[in-house]
Order: sequence, then C-alpha cells, then structure tokens
Amino acid sequence: MIQVVLPPHLRNLAGVEGPLVLEVAGIATQRSILDAVEASYPVLRGTIRDRVTLRRRAFVRFFACGQDVSLDPDEAPLPEAIAAGKEPFLIIGAIAGG
Repeated sequence: MIQVVLPPHLRNLAGVEGPLVLEVAGIATQRSILDAVEASYPVLRGTIRDRVTLRRRAFVRFFACGQDVSLDPDEAPLPEAIAAGKEPFLIIGAIAGG
C-alpha cells in the first residue's frame, strides 16, 4: 500500500482527511500512483495532471523521500520506501508570485 499526501484543497475536493492509502499495481512510478489516485477519486481527474496529455499541471510538484521528482520521467521507478509505504508520495501545490 502506498501513501499519497495531497494539498488541502485537493483533500477537500476529494472529501478525504489525511493521506490516501492506495494499492498500486506493478512498479511504483509517478504514473502508476497518479493512475491509482484518479481511479479511486475520479473527481481529481484533471486537477493534478492534464486529462488528455497526462502531463503534470504547471503549479504541481511531486516529492519522494525528500527529493523533488517532478521532472523525472513518469515511468521511472520511485524509491523502495515509497513502494513499501514507509514514506509518503507528496503532491504539493507550488507557490508563485512576486
């Protein structure tokens, strides 16, 4: 089971409190985790990544074991600690402005 931590606005939209705990088939990758999130919480489709291209939204970042993996390939395996559920996969809303 994989833990996914969402930012507060996406937790509210999905109607959940705390981290999501999801079963991910196969190797834990960004794509497989996001596929599982969207399958379990269809209301989140299009909020984290584009519905058509499946590319990450501009102001969304992904972190695994303290490392920003947002620019890593979607199919790159994530650290074993994520796959084992020992560490959460973080989805963070980036902040911009000046």
